[in-house]
Amino acid sequence: MSELVTAIDHLADEDPSELPPALLTEQLIELHWQMARLQAQIARRTSVRPWAN
Repeated sequence: MSELVTAIDHLADEDPSELPPALLTEQLIELHWQMARLQAQIARRTSVRPWAN
C-alpha cells in the first residue's frame, strides 16, 4: 500500500501540463497497475472473489 501512496504523492506534486505526454502516460499506467495490485490484495485478505460467469 505504501507504493500506491508514494505514486499518488509523486503524481500530485507534478503539474501534468509540464510533463511530456509519454511520461504522463507511463506514470498513469503504473498507478493503474498499483491500484489493481492493491485491489487484488484486499480481495485476497477479505475472501472476496470475482463473480463466476
